[in-house]
Amino acid sequence: MLRWILFVLFVIIVETYAYQAFRTVTKVRWFLLAYQLVSLFAIIYIVFQFTQFDRAVGQTRLTLFTLGLLLILYIPKILLTVFMFGEDVYRLISALINLATKSREGDFLPDRRKFVSTIALGIAAIPFLSLAYGMTWGKYNYKVIRQRVFFPDLPDAFDGFTITQISDVHSGSFDNPDKISYAIDLINEQESDMILFTGDIVNTHAKEMFPWIDTFKKIKSYKYGKYSVLGNHDYGEYIDWDNPKDKEENFQAIKNLYGQIGFDLMLNEHKFIEKDGQRIALVGVENWGRGFKQAGDLNKASQGLTKEDFKVLMSHDPSHWDLEVKNHPKNFHLTLSGHTHGLQFGIEIPGFIKWSPVQYIYKQWAGLYENLGRYVYVNRGFGFHAYPGRVGIWPEITVIELKKGPKLA
Repeated sequence: MLRWILFVLFVIIVETYAYQAFRTVTKVRWFLLAYQLVSLFAIIYIVFQFTQFDRAVGQTRLTLFTLGLLLILYIPKILLTVFMFGEDVYRLISALINLATKSREGDFLPDRRKFVSTIALGIAAIPFLSLAYGMTWGKYNYKVIRQRVFFPDLPDAFDGFTITQISDVHSGSFDNPDKISYAIDLINEQESDMILFTGDIVNTHAKEMFPWIDTFKKIKSYKYGKYSVLGNHDYGEYIDWDNPKDKEENFQAIKNLYGQIGFDLMLNEHKFIEKDGQRIALVGVENWGRGFKQAGDLNKASQGLTKEDFKVLMSHDPSHWDLEVKNHPKNFHLTLSGHTHGLQFGIEIPGFIKWSPVQYIYKQWAGLYENLGRYVYVNRGFGFHAYPGRVGIWPEITVIELKKGPKLA
């Protein structure tokens, strides 16, 4: 009950201040009435949809849309509230000063200033338009990011070896077959030596991938193979199951999905990739993350490997690298992860700024990171989850080139 009371108070405060901003800028009655009606119907719709959420079903496209609508409406209104509340503080201080000095007659509070409301509305329009773009075009604004990584102990035969990485497909969120087909074509255009898929093929249910199997089967064969690992969403942990048997059957079906689209699923194991008489070890662990499923067993996966073997590790959650991998005595040279999605929201201008709220949770959240010559690359994700869009942090197809030699300055 307290939660609902706080929610109602929040809505009343935010809606009141947002309406004040519009009313200060315009006195057109039909516009103000239309604004009020749209806001009323939107909040009724959002509340209704959240009350209908079924923990036995989990996230659906409808719940994705509802969350997106909530964000697109209330993040701008929260900004308006901050501005308008700040102006109220200024008005109150001014009124008290005027009262103390008796320098003003008439109303106690000064009138709202139109230019403040205009500025507030202009600033609020930025997240509104950004989130709207993210939900329509941004979520399919695929980017190919190329990353060259240098290792002094890379076997000579693998100098220039290329790996395409995809991660976090979340097929249950897709709603545009043409865009997904375009992304698959983009993957195939990269002409890499090997492709790695670092987990989260679905949101929860294996059936989410069924409409997309034929599309993902079009990912071409690679000379040195197609390999994958599981992500946290692949375990079906985020809904209430009727019984353990259903959950286990779904898990088995999800593991089978990787094979159905042509990937070899690695479950706490390794294999050697051989080229011109030399080899590197590809290690794949199940999900292991801080606060998430910890089924990954790094020691089991690397049993029989030595510190000197050159190793590429697939581990879905980058917190695994931060907490276990980067200082492991067996020396995992390069780890490929995903999981964070870069929160699907942030600002990235290469060479100038790289920011997302997710950086306050994950030290390694997008791109390449190093510790004592050991690297982790965090893919920003192929799909989307929770918020049905992307703003500033675009869906990613990574091409990593392994190079022999010291790190370049």
